[in-house]
Amino acid sequence: MTRLLVIRLSALGDVVHTIPAVLSLRDWYDVSWIVEKPYAELVRIVAGVAPIPVQLKRWSLSAIGETRRAARGFDVVVDFQGLIKSALIARGAAPLRYGFAREAVREKPAAFFYNRKIKVDQTKHVVGWNLQLAAALLRNPAETPPRPSWSAFPQDPQNRLSELTHKIVLLPGAGRLEKLWPFDHFRQLVRHYGERAVVVWGPGEIDLARAIGGVLAPPTDLRELAFILQHAEIVIGGDTGPLHLADALGARVVGLYGPTDPRRNGPYSQLQRVIRPANTMEAIAVDDVVRKIEEVLAS
Repeated sequence: MTRLLVIRLSALGDVVHTIPAVLSLRDWYDVSWIVEKPYAELVRIVAGVAPIPVQLKRWSLSAIGETRRAARGFDVVVDFQGLIKSALIARGAAPLRYGFAREAVREKPAAFFYNRKIKVDQTKHVVGWNLQLAAALLRNPAETPPRPSWSAFPQDPQNRLSELTHKIVLLPGAGRLEKLWPFDHFRQLVRHYGERAVVVWGPGEIDLARAIGGVLAPPTDLRELAFILQHAEIVIGGDTGPLHLADALGARVVGLYGPTDPRRNGPYSQLQRVIRPANTMEAIAVDDVVRKIEEVLAS
């Protein structure tokens, strides 16, 4: 079987959004996936392919060189990332290199390293972009996107999270400052819902979570986070990886969006549950969020 290398290094939401495309390739290729180490288990369990864990968040030419040595000997490579560092890895991995056309890649010089540049409909959600890129490698792509099975991924091995199930889960963190909803707005949600609300946080977010008040979740790894999200009554957050994970797990969500376009980056199966009155997070009123939460819970 033809050996295919997938490149999508990070972040969590982007990895989640790439899984359906990888599933569409899995029956036709022997697939391996280069991914940042924290997401390797996710790739192995949910996508069902062999992960090649790397640590390239702070990349250097030496780190790229080490990764390229681990990525040799493939027949085909498909770069879903569209960055210079991912394209450099692709260049040494296989003679046939697929990637997005120049107008669709984030770092335009990356497209120089692909010899198969695929145009995609940029009005679609990024999941659709990924599926279109994957379809270029298939003779008869399926009309219906594959549905990942998440049942084996969430876990609570120490049985310490059961008290946090069936709660209103708040995700105050985000990868960029402009994606943060003001913490005082989250604090008002905590006051409104009391002990029904649980604040979930990630690396570097503990001070923010404490400032919001309310019930604070313990530190979690990715699979424990998935357990809390899967068993939530509803999940509230901005354009961040845990929100996309919650949506993929089938949890009800309310997405808070400002600078990013939910048509491209929203919770894929629940775009109708996004609030975006303007391009700034400050424009999202607490009362509007409460109304949306109650609307979703009643549906």
